[in-house]
Amino acid sequence: MTDQNMLFATEEDQEDELRDGVPEVLTEKYLVFHSGGLLFGVDANFVVEIIINHVITPLPIVPDYVSGVINLRGQIIPIVDFRLLLCKPHQENCSIVVLNIDGVQLGILVDSVAQMVDIPEGSILPVPTSGNSAQKYISGMCTLPDESGTLMVLDSALLLHV
Repeated sequence: MTDQNMLFATEEDQEDELRDGVPEVLTEKYLVFHSGGLLFGVDANFVVEIIINHVITPLPIVPDYVSGVINLRGQIIPIVDFRLLLCKPHQENCSIVVLNIDGVQLGILVDSVAQMVDIPEGSILPVPTSGNSAQKYISGMCTLPDESGTLMVLDSALLLHV
């Protein structure tokens, strides 16, 4: 490309430069949410929807971290209070993130939903060992691309076996 037409590069010129100069970075999408003062991310492939202001029907004789069930368009979905799994007190005005894990739908109560982010593959690191109650539900951690904090990646499959 000459200096004269640098301001007016064609799409072909731009595509050639991208192919030649910058390697493609593979990313995965994660839904970022807050719970218990921490940032968590769940693989976007598991997320069905996010619900606010939905009535949860309590159930008798269930563990305390199971808040109850919701009826979502005729489907009964159990709701797990993620704060209680983190040994934090229950909080009102939470959002429900509905997940589909291996064909099983499950809702988790979270403080708030932040955003959807692209995380480069390979940037998720193993979790350092500690006695933290959240650690058993975490498969890795990484720094968010916009450097807004450290994200702990939720191991969604473990939620089915709490």
